[in-house]
Amino acid sequence: MSAVLTDIRAATAGSATAPRHFLNIRDLDATTLRQILDVAAGVKAMQQGRRRPLHPAAPLAGRTLGILLSKPSTRTRVSFEVGVRQLGGDAVILTSAETQLGRGESVADTARVLSRFVDALVLRTGRTAALEDLAKWSSVPVINGLTPDSHPVQILADIMTFEEHRGPIGGRTVAWIGDGNNVASSLIEAAARFGFRLRLATPPSLAPSERVVAWARAEGADITLTDDPREAVAGADCVVTDTWVSMSDEDAAERIILLEPYRVDTALMARAAPDALFMHCLPAHIGEEVTAEVFESRASVVFDEAENRLHAQKGLLIWALCGDAWQTYGQEGER
Repeated sequence: MSAVLTDIRAATAGSATAPRHFLNIRDLDATTLRQILDVAAGVKAMQQGRRRPLHPAAPLAGRTLGILLSKPSTRTRVSFEVGVRQLGGDAVILTSAETQLGRGESVADTARVLSRFVDALVLRTGRTAALEDLAKWSSVPVINGLTPDSHPVQILADIMTFEEHRGPIGGRTVAWIGDGNNVASSLIEAAARFGFRLRLATPPSLAPSERVVAWARAEGADITLTDDPREAVAGADCVVTDTWVSMSDEDAAERIILLEPYRVDTALMARAAPDALFMHCLPAHIGEEVTAEVFESRASVVFDEAENRLHAQKGLLIWALCGDAWQTYGQEGER
């Protein structure tokens, strides 16, 4: 559990109104994470007409989600904005240029002000400390939309996507190829919570966080680290990669040279299981981390992943905002 959540829970001990923050995968137990995905699947099924809509009263009617973006965004912004509106609520989008955060107001003051206006906050930021400060001072739920250290909402969508195509992920093998970045860190935490084997192939200088790996192993996760992508993908049920150069990376040319051996191509995918899936959180740079042949292949479920950002995050918003009865949304039977 993160230090900031420990502080928050200690400060609010005995309170029935402590906000349900979602900062990292590791901060929730396996049962709660599974229930969030179950709710997400149920709500998705109802939206797509596969079930009778059992709850005509929209669960987030009258609620407003504040979406704070310090970095440009397509999937995070649109999926949260559309998701909260599909649940009956509303959203307000704020960039750094449009708030006093960009003019020196503290995160603590911003959190306390926005908590009076909105019912929950999503933050996509280039500073992990900003997320932790927002959660520390906010009296409404705070959701991590992305930090340099983690991207947990993406991983919820990835788990949901895998299970839609291949059934329960527990006991299966996932291979991560490329940079041991923020998405890899959240995938490592998910391996501990969802019980799948995870092999990560990265250059030694871009290995995943030692702290995150140590935590996952202490939780019983089966984590293998290697610098050989062929070893990592052998027999894997899913192969995952990400862009080699992020917006904050200044050493683009050097990173591309370093990561050349980690490109996911048809030869590499052929070493995975015959029905292996290919995943990528997008945006993709075709010809760098993945070839066009793999990206456009039948194994690729990248656009299902993108869609499931919407649905997984709706499950997350219901968990954060709907109180003790949140698990019943999307289920058969009356609430």
